[in-house]
Amino acid sequence: MTTSTEMLDLAAQLKANEESFVLATVVRTVSVTAAKAGAKAIIRPDGSIVAGWIGGGCARGAVLKAAREALADGVPRMVSVQPEDLLAELGVKAGETKEGVRFAANMCPSKGTMDIFVEPVLPHPSLVILGASPVALALAAQARPLGYHVTLAAPAADLVATPDADRLVDGFALDQLAGGRRFIVVSTQGKGDEAALRSALGCEAAYHAFVGSRRKMDSLRGKLIKDGVDTMRLDRVKAPAGLDLGAITPEEIAMSILAEITLTRRRGQRG
Repeated sequence: MTTSTEMLDLAAQLKANEESFVLATVVRTVSVTAAKAGAKAIIRPDGSIVAGWIGGGCARGAVLKAAREALADGVPRMVSVQPEDLLAELGVKAGETKEGVRFAANMCPSKGTMDIFVEPVLPHPSLVILGASPVALALAAQARPLGYHVTLAAPAADLVATPDADRLVDGFALDQLAGGRRFIVVSTQGKGDEAALRSALGCEAAYHAFVGSRRKMDSLRGKLIKDGVDTMRLDRVKAPAGLDLGAITPEEIAMSILAEITLTRRRGQRG
C-alpha cells in the first residue's frame, strides 16, 4: 500500500515534469466500504491508477469517469457513490449532478456510501511567442507571473535584450514544446513574419494570434494559401491580436493579448 508520503512525492514529481494527473480523495464513507475517509489515489489521463487506492469496482468506474472529465475541463468535482434506494430518497438518479455533486449507484452487496473529491492537476498553460519585437518581450515578461510556461522563439541575432522566458529557441522551429494548454502569438513585426506564421500554424493550440494589421495578415494569408497552407488553419488566426483596448505602447498591447488569452482560457469556468 502506498504511504501518504510516497503519494505526495509522486504527485510532486509528476507536477514538476508538467504531467497531467488526478488526485482522488475519499472524504466520507457511510456503512461498509472498502476504502475509508482519507484514502487517496493518483490517476493518469489513460485511466490507470499509478498509486494509492480508493476501493474496488463499486466506486472505480464512477471515479475514473469523473477523472477523465476533470482533466478535460480542469474543474474539480465531487462524486457520491450510494445504493440505489438512497439515491431514490434524495430524488436523484445515477449519473445526475445536484448541487455540485455527481451521483453514482453502488451495486455492490455492501451497500455503502462513499464520497470522493476528484481534483485535476494540470501542467502550466503554455505561451509560445514567435518574434523578438518589443511586444514579444513585453508579452513574455507579463505572462510568467500569471503562471504561463513561456517559450520565445526568434533568431538570436534579433534579440536586443534577454527575454523573461522559460525557454529560448534560436529561430522559428518549434519542437519539444511544453505540455498543457497552448497559446501561440506571432509578434515578429516585420522580421520573418511569413516564416514565423508558417511555424505557428504547424502547432496545435487553443489560440493563434498575429500582432499586426488586418491588411498585413491578408497579404500573408494570400502567400501562404498559394504555398498550400490550409485555409481553415489560417481562419483560426486572430489578427490583430488582443482585445481592442485602445492600446498604444508595447506593454499595453501585450496586456490586451493576455486579456484575450485569459478569456479563451477561462471560458466556461466561472460557472
